Amino acid sequence: MFPGMGNSGLEKLQERTMSKQSEAVRYAALNVLALVLVTASSVSGFARDKYETIDATAYGTSTQLGQNIGVTIIIYEFSTPEDRQILVDAFQKGQNQGLVNALQKMKAVGHINIPGTIGYDLSFIRMIPTSTGRTIKFVTNRKISFGEAYADSQSQSFDLTAGQLELNDQDKSKSTGSLYPAAQFLINKDGDLQLNLNQNAWRLSNFIDWKGTAEN
Repeated sequence: MFPGMGNSGLEKLQERTMSKQSEAVRYAALNVLALVLVTASSVSGFARDKYETIDATAYGTSTQLGQNIGVTIIIYEFSTPEDRQILVDAFQKGQNQGLVNALQKMKAVGHINIPGTIGYDLSFIRMIPTSTGRTIKFVTNRKISFGEAYADSQSQSFDLTAGQLELNDQDKSKSTGSLYPAAQFLINKDGDLQLNLNQNAWRLSNFIDWKGTAEN
């Protein structure tokens, strides 16, 4: 006990000390939260500046006619000719399953956000210059839902998601594209490569393209 200070005085001193400590803790916590928010905002802005981001509207066809959803494709970098050759060789050796296995081993070069899913990392994105702009093709492994796996559904064999964008830089209203949510590649009876779909293709339109500053 401090000299000349009774129990009540000591208790008040302890309360004031604890109050100041609590206030200091709250202040520190607010500072940390502010730092995290600023950092998070900076990272988000950096990602938007660095990576190409393409927003589009996907319109349903056939049985999905009348439906439309927003789709966002984020491109970290474009795949190399060596990456393409790896996939070609893998398909020649193991067809669709060989392609799936090869894609699984590749690093993510982009990401696609589709409503109703958690989104997919894109394993292969190819860019081909055209006379009016660019063609962008992508393919990646599709996430198999718990329901599909539990029911051992035939749809599990359609284990790829693919798409193609025809971007017209001269007249953006003419940009078109297709999204294939559940697909597989096979060789048909004539020996030609064929894209087999479990769901109808979605038509892509209304593109907004933030090209970013990444070196591709």
